[in-house]
Amino acid sequence: MPEMPEVENVRATLQELVPGKKIDQVIVRVPKMIVATPPDEFVHMLVGQEIEAVRRRGKFLLFDLTNCTILSHLRMEGKFRLMDENEEVTKHTHIIFHFEDHTELRFLDVRKFGTMEVTNKYGESETKSIKKLGPEPLTPAFTLADFATGVKKTSRAIKTALLDQKLVAGVGNIYADEICFEAKVHPERAANSLSDKEINRIFEATKSIMTEAVALGGSTVRTYVNSQGKLGQYQDKLKVYGKTGEPCVICGTPIEKIKLNGRGTHFCPHCQK
Repeated sequence: MPEMPEVENVRATLQELVPGKKIDQVIVRVPKMIVATPPDEFVHMLVGQEIEAVRRRGKFLLFDLTNCTILSHLRMEGKFRLMDENEEVTKHTHIIFHFEDHTELRFLDVRKFGTMEVTNKYGESETKSIKKLGPEPLTPAFTLADFATGVKKTSRAIKTALLDQKLVAGVGNIYADEICFEAKVHPERAANSLSDKEINRIFEATKSIMTEAVALGGSTVRTYVNSQGKLGQYQDKLKVYGKTGEPCVICGTPIEKIKLNGRGTHFCPHCQK
């Protein structure tokens, strides 16, 4: 699933491509992907509106239109492509926004897990999807004091806590593994067992890793590309995720993989305590 760095780079490329385009037709080929509003009403609300900007909150893309905002979650395999109207529509294309300039923004999703929702303009904070999201890790709202308070309140494994979007928005499986490694904390450690120093290391690792991942366009470990078809580059920086059996870059101990709450989890058994 694309995490915050990947979604941010999709946002940035879409921001270069679609503002100023006016929608004259919307085609929904998989109705279940439209949530909170009947698909026919979704279509009716969007025709005639112009895309003004593309924002992001956590792992959600936010398209600001003339009179409303669209929330889109890519889930596991969702992708946006801006194409000419005459280009072939592939079988995995499920939603099409046709523009007056004869281009189309197409949403492709092999697994059909992606979702879209329309709300009042700038009203995303009132939706169930966004309302409970925690602070963004690269904004002033993400503070050590609040983070430490949240960590100390739970006995869940620290990796599980990092994946809780109410604690910090946008961290997923890849970066949670990397954050725990950078902080030298075992991913199975109970969050409320961590010392203040360990919590501070996790806090700082979250900011530094997410900052670098955004700068490098995210991680392409399966099928992720941005909206211009470009691969991410942060996968070349990964130290534990996907490295099962490879030597730790610090101590040489083979990286191990376990299942933690159903998630594949990678760590160094020597460096992480």
